[in-house]
Amino acid sequence: MKLYLAPLEGITNNIYRESQHIYFGGIDKYFTPFIAPNEQGILNTKVMRDILPENNKGMNLVPQILTNSADGFIIMCKTLEQYGYTEFNLNLGCPSGTVVSKGRGSGFLAYPDELDKFLDEIYKSGYNISIKTRIGKESPEEFYRLLEIYNQYPLTELIIHPRTRKDMYKKTPNWDMYKYAIENSKHKLCYNGDIFTVKDYNNFIKEFPNTDTIMVGRGIISNPALACEIKGIKKLNKDNLYKFYEKMFNDYQEILSGDTPLLHKMKEVFVYMIDSFNDCDKIAKKIKKAKNVRDFKNAVNELFSCCEVK
Repeated sequence: MKLYLAPLEGITNNIYRESQHIYFGGIDKYFTPFIAPNEQGILNTKVMRDILPENNKGMNLVPQILTNSADGFIIMCKTLEQYGYTEFNLNLGCPSGTVVSKGRGSGFLAYPDELDKFLDEIYKSGYNISIKTRIGKESPEEFYRLLEIYNQYPLTELIIHPRTRKDMYKKTPNWDMYKYAIENSKHKLCYNGDIFTVKDYNNFIKEFPNTDTIMVGRGIISNPALACEIKGIKKLNKDNLYKFYEKMFNDYQEILSGDTPLLHKMKEVFVYMIDSFNDCDKIAKKIKKAKNVRDFKNAVNELFSCCEVK
């Protein structure tokens, strides 16, 4: 089984990926949080830091691009190619309102004719391009047309999150539509959606035993050892989890200006990571309510001292 780490904007940057890779691993392919191209194909400081090969040593990393401009997509591929990247991923899944309102991400799915023209242009470029998609913007039935379009082009891989944009992260993933993709897609498929535990993985594989690639997002952010647990390599342990947290904290402290952005960033990670602990509601509230870095660190140290990992 191949396991991918899904990109989460603001979380799965190079600092997070490096910490996960060092202390847990088990990931066969990482994806950058989406990169929105500009007309010149220039990378800003944040994106540059995220994609530099020296910041991603030992990892199989694929840049993800978010745009509805074929020219912008190709220009960004040319820029990233200079840093050694040979595969690129198109984001057709982001459900964010600001993204969708501009006809990007899952918002692009509402315009199948325009999407078809866009794909025709970018695949003419000859680049290796995979697609991460939802099954529609409003209705699952949109996926029938979308899959017809995808089947016309030489995708390196089709990563399917079987929810619509309207679903956001609610409801359960639509396994009927994923089954339809298995039966009708011409491409290698990767499943994405609600794999939070080894039990979730086993239930999915029982239903789809021939799926050999799964992308996991929130499940790994909550439990960074999940990929290893699925593969039977090792289980989550508190010592490695603390080292993982400590490295992220120190690395963010080096690049962020002041305690406020550092506090915000670490709280963002702990929204998910707190789920790795048992009986920690009171301490979780302390972490959430911490008004400064000192209080945050004290609460986190209390968490690791008093609570056991699941």
